[in-house]
Amino acid sequence: MNVPAVFDSRDAHCKKPYGALPCGKEWSLTCRPLSQEGFTHCSVILRREFAGHEMEAEMPFSGFQEDRACFSLSLLPFSSPELVWYWFRFWRDDGTGCFLDKTGYRSQGDPIPWQLTVYEERPTPAWFGEGVTYQIFPDRYCRLSLPDPSGLIGGRWVHENWEDVPAWRPEDGEIKNRDFFGGSLEGVAAHLDDLAALGVESLYFCPIFESASNHRYNTADYRKIDPLLGTEEDFRSLCAQAREKGIRVILDGVFNHTGSQSVYFNADGFYPTLGAAQSRESPYYDWFHFSEWPWAYESWWGISTLPNVREDCPDYVDYIIEGRDSVVKHWLRAGASGWRLDVADELPDGFIEKLRSAVEETDPDALVLGEVWEDASNKISYSQRRRYLLGRELHGVMNYPFRTALLAYLLGGGGESFREAMETLRENYPPAAFFSALNFLGTHDTPRVLTILGGRPLPEGREAQSAFRLTPGERETARVRLRLAAAVLFTFPGSPMIYYGDEAGMEGAADPFNRGTYPWGREDRELLEWFSRLGTLRKGRASLRRGDLRWLEAEGPLLSYVRELPGESTLTLVNAGGGERSFSLPEADYRDLLTGEPVPGGQVPAPPHSVRLLGIG
Repeated sequence: MNVPAVFDSRDAHCKKPYGALPCGKEWSLTCRPLSQEGFTHCSVILRREFAGHEMEAEMPFSGFQEDRACFSLSLLPFSSPELVWYWFRFWRDDGTGCFLDKTGYRSQGDPIPWQLTVYEERPTPAWFGEGVTYQIFPDRYCRLSLPDPSGLIGGRWVHENWEDVPAWRPEDGEIKNRDFFGGSLEGVAAHLDDLAALGVESLYFCPIFESASNHRYNTADYRKIDPLLGTEEDFRSLCAQAREKGIRVILDGVFNHTGSQSVYFNADGFYPTLGAAQSRESPYYDWFHFSEWPWAYESWWGISTLPNVREDCPDYVDYIIEGRDSVVKHWLRAGASGWRLDVADELPDGFIEKLRSAVEETDPDALVLGEVWEDASNKISYSQRRRYLLGRELHGVMNYPFRTALLAYLLGGGGESFREAMETLRENYPPAAFFSALNFLGTHDTPRVLTILGGRPLPEGREAQSAFRLTPGERETARVRLRLAAAVLFTFPGSPMIYYGDEAGMEGAADPFNRGTYPWGREDRELLEWFSRLGTLRKGRASLRRGDLRWLEAEGPLLSYVRELPGESTLTLVNAGGGERSFSLPEADYRDLLTGEPVPGGQVPAPPHSVRLLGIG
């Protein structure tokens, strides 16, 4: 039988309110089995995960609807954040019956329950989810002059040729990541007008603090801007100039580990002060997990250059979060508007909660974003169910499920799969978290989106990937697909993020080939213009910034939805297939938002590999 007809958690006839539930709000459930099934009783089983409690409540018979018997129950509010799992039990007067879970009726086995996220309502910065974000890998965006790396930590060297391929060959069996190109904060400041023309309202920087590597995820000094990037004054100036243009700055906080060459660990003795690897009397010794000092210690994924820190160490928490001039507070006061937490899965819930409190204490309108690759509402990390989105930790997360589902659709998957993946998030996430998700097509941790959309699998091994380029035919196919991908990215709820250079047509396989230099003077002008038009549209239409989402069609190559507010609607119509199709729209006065032409309702043609953006109001 059709299980959603019995219970559909997304149908207001079965569950109210839709999706996640705020603490203190009542909710109701209705089940509608076929009358011919003969069920006379129904109950709901509720398992509260964090409370460790399970209960069963009978749902009274509430009448018939045509050929269905209805059982309904209003439930009392939850007083605290919780993750609730629920399923149903049906039985007849003779004692026979069954369970109902997400898979259908069943008589044995463990249930596959529905999820209810119960969250604490707290303010979320509105500015982030509404506007466009631009991610910059600082070393590779723009340099104004060739810097001198001598005397800096890490034995660095700088490419003279901006267009070189990033170094990838191991040195002494290890990838050193010590080749630099010399991008700087002043280089970013010089292009703020270009970023504003893209509609950008927030800049997300990969780490900018002193570090021995070009990616700077092995922090050497949290209190110092890397000298190749500039100074603290350069940072303050950049933030101030950006704010004048309506652009905020988000920093990357790498607080799970430091670098082995850092001032805190100081494995090679670069810094004149005592690090934890040099002396047990070091003020930083208690920050780290030594099993045999100084040689054996916990490190991120076993990488010796990334020693893990003890996030429960009071001195570390004070240094990063709670001190009067802690790292988190200092850089917010210097002009930053938020923090993106690297590897949030490896940061304890208590640490994240303290960090958010410190952020809100310093700037109530600042953002805390987390790197989470899966559904953040039910993520299990190190055998612990996480509480990221329950109200006291993250405002939002990086939306990797969006990228995965969208690229799968554009590479031949069905629109229904994309809709299901996004509806799962919308149902599980608190609304503010769903609308504050960071949506993207690629990041510094993924191959370039244009390379993926070419459709050819990446070769194995770094040497093969270093030479991998799309053929002219593959590149044109990828460009067409990227136009569709960007249209969905810019019109979907959440902040659309551009990974630097994607808008210019950059290619690149896995790290480090996805981290090439921005192609100044060699941009794909047509793609750049497309992204700019979409950015302008996003910035100018209130329905795209904060409108509700309603699906119109999602089947096979067709995908359409509307973002709507009272008085304004924006429709996105995508045909990702190679055949001529059409969309059936209600009669209304539509306008093509890219050409300005009126579009009548009814059957709207959808040429192969095309997107239409239509507006009402």
